[in-house]
Amino acid sequence: MTQPSAAPLSILFVDDDELSRVHFERAIDGTWPVHLARNAEEALSILARHHAEIAVLVTDFRMPADDGASLLGEAARRYPHIVGILVTAYADKDMLLQTVNSGNVFRVLEKPLRVSAIRGVVSEALSRHGEREAHQQRLLAMNETLAFLAHELNTPLATIALFAGNVQNNVADLNAPSSQADIAQAATLMLNNAQYCMALISSFWDTLNKSSSTASLAPEGGRDATATKLVSALLDSWPFSASQRDWISVDLKSDFVVHSMPNCVVLVLSSLLANALRALANIAAPALRIEIVGGSAPEIRVHDNGTGIPPEVQARLLRDPVTTHAQDGGHGMGMIFCNRVMRSLRGGLKIESTWGEGTTVTMSFGEHNVPAGTASTAATEPLQSSANVRRESPNPVTTTK
Repeated sequence: MTQPSAAPLSILFVDDDELSRVHFERAIDGTWPVHLARNAEEALSILARHHAEIAVLVTDFRMPADDGASLLGEAARRYPHIVGILVTAYADKDMLLQTVNSGNVFRVLEKPLRVSAIRGVVSEALSRHGEREAHQQRLLAMNETLAFLAHELNTPLATIALFAGNVQNNVADLNAPSSQADIAQAATLMLNNAQYCMALISSFWDTLNKSSSTASLAPEGGRDATATKLVSALLDSWPFSASQRDWISVDLKSDFVVHSMPNCVVLVLSSLLANALRALANIAAPALRIEIVGGSAPEIRVHDNGTGIPPEVQARLLRDPVTTHAQDGGHGMGMIFCNRVMRSLRGGLKIESTWGEGTTVTMSFGEHNVPAGTASTAATEPLQSSANVRRESPNPVTTTK
């Protein structure tokens, strides 16, 4: 997946002294784009237009009509991702303590500014900006995951409540054949939905625990989980009914490590597995194949030969709340949340389906560097799941970041 190139990160320098502005721009020497402002008003105007690309704000402390510390505080309130640096020619201890303790200042530079000091501190500030962005992405991923989990549990629980109401309404006339059939169907659907809720919570909790406190999902005792192990853990914990487990095979082309939020990946897999099993319910020869492909653009593909998705529904699945199983309580938000989760992991979701023939859903993890000479641990150790796995050799393990 080729991502569109983003604007380069830039720096905003604020000082009423023109010589200082010229000196700062020369010190940067084109390494990073620089915006220049004479006062806080100009700086806030520039931030309003370019805050998405500005990573570092460097401001003089004392200017004729402005206070650099106040500017940093306002910038931190409006644009918390921006890293603040204060420049001062005054050794005012109380001022420095107050400003640093506010938490809005990453570093304090003393005038006259030295070229080496400017470049070094700006480089450190850009690194801090990267850490903040990564932290923000993790928070967004967690928010999306919690929303996803709430939705996935709400749908089957609402279905259980609906059919429980139907049972209550029919219980007075138990001797009628139609009532008995309705109650039996309602009980089956309630059981299936309850099992799905329990499986989702179990796989979510199990993955969180394993990724944070044990080495069973991580190669060489680390915290990284390979795609193969995540799939295996999900299949081992899923409450399959009747012969459903026999429908599934895992096709391992080459493995890869999922560094970021493996619990999110398992939640998406849970939803895709549930959808595929539902589509296969009335198929004469059901088959569900989970394909794992590493390399520079790793993917997990879920293939089924089920009922497929109508073209008019497929075109809207990732943007509108549409569903093909409204009768079972579906709200149509599942694929939207799955796509949001994958996008928060710098990937995406792709759906290909032929009505009446089957569906393939691809979880893409974006483009990643493949370490040279990386060996595969999956080629030498068996899957913990009882899945029917077909391996191709060689089987390198790549990494996602």
